[in-house]
Amino acid sequence: MDQVLRFESHAFGRPYHAARVRIPARARDTELHTHADFHEFMGVVSGTGEHLLTTGVEPLRAGDVVLVRPSDRHAVRGSAPDGLEFVNVAFPSSAWLGFLDLTRTQLAPSGPVTFHTAAAIAVFEHALARFQAEPGPYDLIRFWIDLLQLLAPADTGGPGTPDWLAKACTAMRAEDNLRGGVPRILELAAVSPAHLSRSMRAAYGVTPTTFVTDLRLEHAASLLAATNIPVAGIADRCGFTSQSYFTRCFTAAHAVAPREFRRRSQRAFVP
Repeated sequence: MDQVLRFESHAFGRPYHAARVRIPARARDTELHTHADFHEFMGVVSGTGEHLLTTGVEPLRAGDVVLVRPSDRHAVRGSAPDGLEFVNVAFPSSAWLGFLDLTRTQLAPSGPVTFHTAAAIAVFEHALARFQAEPGPYDLIRFWIDLLQLLAPADTGGPGTPDWLAKACTAMRAEDNLRGGVPRILELAAVSPAHLSRSMRAAYGVTPTTFVTDLRLEHAASLLAATNIPVAGIADRCGFTSQSYFTRCFTAAHAVAPREFRRRSQRAFVP
């Protein structure tokens, strides 16, 4: 029978658990197991290995990031010559699903998911260091946000999206650009307002103003969940002209006011 791991057996009241795991090339595979009540991200630091799943075997290499869900039966082995080293970060499924819901983040519906981005390993190392210093709930939120910003695909639009538009839309996710609004995306795109509007409607089905507002609200939701910055400060950082206008836009988009969104998110992140 497979081993079934439970979060509290390892976390002992902390919001997440992190560890560095080294598997030599000739060592036995880790025991095939499932997670009863938690999700886990694995970040491969060095070496190579294999992720053993009921659906097959997936290669692992430095820079790979794997998300494992409850009920995914899996094990890990190291490959010659150097084996495998990874940092794993585990957290309650209830907190993770609340975070995805609040931030409207979409990932694959089932089964382990593998990404590749070497820059993400620094995020795992920081989470491990914070775990060793008695982490708080905000440390877990910071890990999620920092990691997903690297894993989120760029705005590539549809197959006919011009390269200049995709690059401009991706660049607008930076806070400095976001505050600049439509005038800034026009600068990045280096086209006329009419051409930008036509191209954006064709590629994304929205106007430039709607696109920028949606990005601002997405960034505001992350700041509300991950920081204690006052609502007025978040409105300013995201480029809204006033707190009252920001509150109206945010409430219309999320069906809840910013302060209530923050209250619910903080409750959701505590195991």
